[in-house]
Amino acid sequence: MQSNDIALAFSGGGIRALAFHSGVLRYLAEQGQLERVSHLSTVSGASLLIGLVFHRSEMTWPSSDTYLTRTAPMIRDLITSRDLQSSAIRRLAFQPLNWRSAFSRANVIAQAIKETWGIDQCLADLPASPEWTINGTTAETGKRFRFKLSQLGDYELGYADASNFPLATAMATSAAFPVGIGPLAIDARKYSWSKRPYWGTSNEEAKPISVPYPTLHIYDGGVYDNLGLEALFDLSRNEAQGAYRIVASDAGAPLTSGFNFWGLSPFRIKRLLDIVTDQTRALRVRSFVQFLRGEHGGAYLRIGTLPGQLFAKSPRLVSDSQSWLSDTEIELARTVPTNLHSLEPEKFDLVERHGYETARAVQLAYPYLLGDQQGKVA
Repeated sequence: MQSNDIALAFSGGGIRALAFHSGVLRYLAEQGQLERVSHLSTVSGASLLIGLVFHRSEMTWPSSDTYLTRTAPMIRDLITSRDLQSSAIRRLAFQPLNWRSAFSRANVIAQAIKETWGIDQCLADLPASPEWTINGTTAETGKRFRFKLSQLGDYELGYADASNFPLATAMATSAAFPVGIGPLAIDARKYSWSKRPYWGTSNEEAKPISVPYPTLHIYDGGVYDNLGLEALFDLSRNEAQGAYRIVASDAGAPLTSGFNFWGLSPFRIKRLLDIVTDQTRALRVRSFVQFLRGEHGGAYLRIGTLPGQLFAKSPRLVSDSQSWLSDTEIELARTVPTNLHSLEPEKFDLVERHGYETARAVQLAYPYLLGDQQGKVA
């Protein structure tokens, strides 16, 4: 039997991703689906969005009606009026105590999230449901670092209780892109660590351990998995990790063509990272799309999707009189820079509408929500 639960995997992509995913949430809310969300897995801008959703909903997951009437308008107002990146730059430049964070600027981003956006809660203040995984990448192990159910760690390091860990700092982890921002530094000595004997054993069997690194450096989860899929989808088995339908929303930046950087340009390093990230994303997408083509519910929502092309591929006869964004407008939304600056209201509305229309177009072409046939992809 098809599960009623929905698991959302929301990708990284800075403020562009935040706006795009908020449009996806608006569509799901209009369909009365937010009440069905049981799991969340987020990276980068998506972690910023979901943190704001909880914060602006009094640390609860909002109902569909609450999101539409209260939460979404408050988030739009915040993102179009308060600049997170500029706030962090000012703190780094004019507060001498922050100079020691020059090479781990995610710590300063955390300060900006707390002070500019007003997020001062801890992980323990989050509700148990939906279960939210905030994804990062451990520099020391190369594994997926996660904040989940008041714990932090990765499967190689082990895990530690993080009930009092600031939510703003966990959100900043997802913004710690290697070249532009740098890692979030966590003092591992402040925590008591434990680890299960092997994969599949229960948490009760975990044994105390000592982490060999006094300081952990946590980068953007997009370095490891920019889709946030691994927490919900087993790539090796090509199956969902739980009894839910996965809706993956991908607002990652497209890989541009060309290579014209001079010999000593630091952007050469970023180009290599972009290529690796794009190839990793492609492998995960192919596996997930193959999964969706089987007898499974779910959807893959990709920024830059053109509704007309989607409808032309659909096995369904799509009849819809809605006015859609033009191809030029979609291209403009798709290429909004990946940063943490505020957006002009018009640009936020454009990207948010594109997210909304993408979720709606895929539902029309390949239904994935309860009440229709199982989701497919083109």
